[in-house]
Amino acid sequence: MQKEIEIWLTPRQAGNTNLFKSEIANKLRISPQRIRHMDLLQRSIDARKQSIKIRLKFQVFIDEPQPASPGTPSKTYPDVSTKPSVVVVGMGPAGLFSALALIESGFKPILVERGCDVKTRKLDIARLSREHEVHPDSNYCFGEGGAGTFSDGKLYTRSTKRGNVREVLEILVAHGASPDILVDAHPHIGSDKLPAIITNIRNTILESGGEVHFNQRVTDLLISKNKARGVVTHTDASFEGVAVILATGHSARDVYELLHQKNIALEKKEFALGVRVEHPQRLIDEIQYHRSPQMEFLPAASYRLVKQVDGRGVFSFCMCPGGTIVPAATGQNQLVVNGMSNSRRNSPYANSGIVVQVEAADWAPFDSSGELAGIAFQNQVETDCWIAGGKRQTAPAQRLADFVNGKLSAQLPECSYHPGLASAPLHELLPLAISKRLQEGFKLFDRQMQGYLTNEAVVLGTESRTSSPVRIPRHETSLEHIQVEGLYPCGEGAGYAGGIVSSAIDGIRCANSLAAKQKEGFA
Repeated sequence: MQKEIEIWLTPRQAGNTNLFKSEIANKLRISPQRIRHMDLLQRSIDARKQSIKIRLKFQVFIDEPQPASPGTPSKTYPDVSTKPSVVVVGMGPAGLFSALALIESGFKPILVERGCDVKTRKLDIARLSREHEVHPDSNYCFGEGGAGTFSDGKLYTRSTKRGNVREVLEILVAHGASPDILVDAHPHIGSDKLPAIITNIRNTILESGGEVHFNQRVTDLLISKNKARGVVTHTDASFEGVAVILATGHSARDVYELLHQKNIALEKKEFALGVRVEHPQRLIDEIQYHRSPQMEFLPAASYRLVKQVDGRGVFSFCMCPGGTIVPAATGQNQLVVNGMSNSRRNSPYANSGIVVQVEAADWAPFDSSGELAGIAFQNQVETDCWIAGGKRQTAPAQRLADFVNGKLSAQLPECSYHPGLASAPLHELLPLAISKRLQEGFKLFDRQMQGYLTNEAVVLGTESRTSSPVRIPRHETSLEHIQVEGLYPCGEGAGYAGGIVSSAIDGIRCANSLAAKQKEGFA
């Protein structure tokens, strides 16, 4: 007999796996000896009340022998070295997972990536933090693995209706991720673990006969009779196939400009912009865990905050417990910040983007840029912050309470942001529609999390790359561009995803749709 059963334990108890069988037996009112095997299905923390509980859900085998362990399902990828080719532009989650799906469907992916392999990319990122030198093609946004590689590796998504989340997680586990991501309610991998997983995915693609080309920035699309057939890069190399999957990420502004110049349809899209706030992790733990005496048995606490201020959403974004703030600019005259955490989430700091919805009224002064008006607005704010930081990657910053009160901070607290901070009036640097709503939003957040609004915390500018300010429109069913046949806009950069898992799902969907259409043509 098999049963699914939930048990609720204290944090201290949940750390002692020897207790699980007796607790389950008590709940089932049977002898522990009758339980022959248990599989953990789900794990989550309920910290809503003073008495914090850990919820564990098991598949329990009663009076049955332990089944043969199937392990994590592993896909078999065929040799596609002689199969029809598909050009995949970008090696973020959308590009990598579309490549894997293409291989499963019998197509050879040719991946074209503007940046470096993940190992070399680490060196460029270190140089950025140390020397304030932004490599335009190899940074926190560009390079193998995409922006998600060095931004914590959070895997929680609400995009369950668009695809199989479990499939994405199982592929990650098959390539080296911890099996814990299959059971945790809010799984994450960590920026220290992701590079090896990304490398393993690349090796799977290569071993199956796919191609990978680094340091190849796309400068043109090859279009014949209104069909996308390939791309040209800045080295004058060309890569061709039966179709093109465009998975370039939300910061590839030159790609949007290329499409705009070629009169390929784009659409303006709302996005969000604001600051990144950093608190001492101990403070967030005390607030979220109600100063529980069992805090030592709990992981670094996170939070999720959403409020409406003057008709717009003000919300937390990419919250990184036990994390670090990093410089995420893709050009020399920009100041952009983001957050990341390693797998252990053991930094003494907690950071999160706190952002405001950007609407058409905000980018109206840039309407002469047409569909790229949102990018022009983004860029102006990033340039203003770069100037305020001393025309380096030094981030303009204020203590949180000072920001809310419109006061320049005489001194700034210790911060995880390695390039350094410069005291600046962020409340004046940001557009008024953004800063005023942030100030009110922080007050509302403090009512929900008492102690959140404090001068122990610091805000940095600017958190501006939350999502793409542009959508590349595509047909709802075929997922092809509405104007160019064989062009599949994909992932965050196309405006159809927002994170590692949702981007991976969109990559799989695009690949499957492309493969289905191509096979119809062969029939």
